Amino acid sequence: MLFPLSGGQSNPTFRLETGSRQYVLRKNPPGQLIASAHAIDREYRVMEALQSSGVPVPRLFAYCEDETIIGTPFYVMEFLEGRVLVDQSLPGMTPAERGAIYREMNRVLATLHSVDHEAVGLASFGRPGNYFARQISRWSRQCQEVALPVNDAMRRLMAWLPEHIPADDETSLVHGDYRLDNLVFHPSEPRVIGVLDWELSTLGHPLADFSYQCMSWTVPPSLWRGIAGLDLATLGIPSEAEYVAMYTHATGRDPAGHWNFYLAYNLFRMAAILYGIAQRSAGGNAAAADAMETGRKAGPLAELGWQCALRHAGRSN
Repeated sequence: MLFPLSGGQSNPTFRLETGSRQYVLRKNPPGQLIASAHAIDREYRVMEALQSSGVPVPRLFAYCEDETIIGTPFYVMEFLEGRVLVDQSLPGMTPAERGAIYREMNRVLATLHSVDHEAVGLASFGRPGNYFARQISRWSRQCQEVALPVNDAMRRLMAWLPEHIPADDETSLVHGDYRLDNLVFHPSEPRVIGVLDWELSTLGHPLADFSYQCMSWTVPPSLWRGIAGLDLATLGIPSEAEYVAMYTHATGRDPAGHWNFYLAYNLFRMAAILYGIAQRSAGGNAAAADAMETGRKAGPLAELGWQCALRHAGRSN
C-alpha cells in the first residue's frame, strides 16, 4: 500500500508498505516540468555514491525509468525511523538539546564538503568551477520563463549578482537544499541518520551550499523557515557568527569576506525556486497543496536578498 508523505514541494514521496516492511517511493510529478527540475535519477545516483561515505543516507533498492509502471520514473529506498524537525526554533527542547542539533547539522554538512567526489564516482556529476555564474544564469533563466510576475528586487538581483561574483573558486559535492527538514534525526539522539532530498545536488562551491543553510539567520519565522529575530542565546541556538565559526573550524574555509554576496545569491536562488513552485501550482502539477502560498514568499525573499546585496556594497538603503 502507498501512503503520501507530506513536506515536499517537489517530487511526490510515498511510504510503501509490503507486509511487515516499509520503504519510501519517490517519483517525478506529473505534467509538463521545467527543464532540469525534479531530477530523481540524480538523487539516486548521488545517494548511491555516498553509501560508504561518512555522510548518512538511506539504503537504496531500485531505480526505474519506465514511465509505463506508475506514470513517471521513480526509485525505492529505505524508510528511516526517526525525527524530521521542521520548526528551526526546535520547540519543546532544552537549550542543550537545541545546541546539539545545530552542531550536528553543521558537522554533517562539513563532512559532505570533505567528500572526494572523484573517488566516490561523481567526477561527472557536474561541471567544476564557475559555479556561481552558471547558477545565477540558470535561475535567472527560469524566472524569465515563468508566466507569473517577478518583482523588482528579483530583477535587480538578476542584474547585480553576475557583476559581483567573488574571484575565489572551489569545487566540492554540494547538496543544494541542505536544511533542517531535509534531515532525519535519530529518534532520541542528536544524530543525523539520513540526509534526504538530493534533487538539487551537483558539483559546486561549498560556501554556496553552506550559506544556503545560513539564510535561516536572515529570514524571520513569520516569512518562512527562519530564526531571525528570535532570542537565540536563551534558546541555546548558536548565533550566525558562531555557526559560521564551527564550519570554518571543521573545514578551514572562511566565508567572511563575501558573506553578504553569498546570502544575496542564496535568497535570489530560493526566490527563483519558489517562483517555479508558484508556476507549477498555476499549471496544476505542484506536489504540495500549499504550493501557491509558498510561491507567494518568493518576492519577500528577493527583497531580503537585495538588502544583503546593498550591505555587500557598503550601502544601507
